[in-house]
Amino acid sequence: MPRQLISSGSPFEADIGYSRAVVVGDWVFVSGTTGFDYATMAISDDVAEQAAQCLRNIAHALDQAGSSLREVVRVTYVLPDGGDFPACWPALRTAFGEVRPAAMMVSAGLADPRMKIEIEVTALKGSAPR
Repeated sequence: MPRQLISSGSPFEADIGYSRAVVVGDWVFVSGTTGFDYATMAISDDVAEQAAQCLRNIAHALDQAGSSLREVVRVTYVLPDGGDFPACWPALRTAFGEVRPAAMMVSAGLADPRMKIEIEVTALKGSAPR
């Protein structure tokens, strides 16, 4: 089965050697995505804004894959400071409140100290709630 590779144009993808997303059949696997605005490579200091930007970045990758946030079936959140997680909940609830994917939050260090959250998702095309 062929795979489709999707890039956001982020320099991280070329430097590290990965794709923003990989599509195989009806499955879309979106790499851990941070709150950088990839057009400007700027990142907010605010964890809630970073979460919102993560979701915008993920939504863009899913759109390129022919999918959407409504088709996310699994999500993993990684935050260096687990105490920051509640500040992200409004953005996460807006994105996933009706979708209700399987989810997990991990507290662990990220590659850049400016990063306060990283989000990874898996989507299944055609699975959006009705």
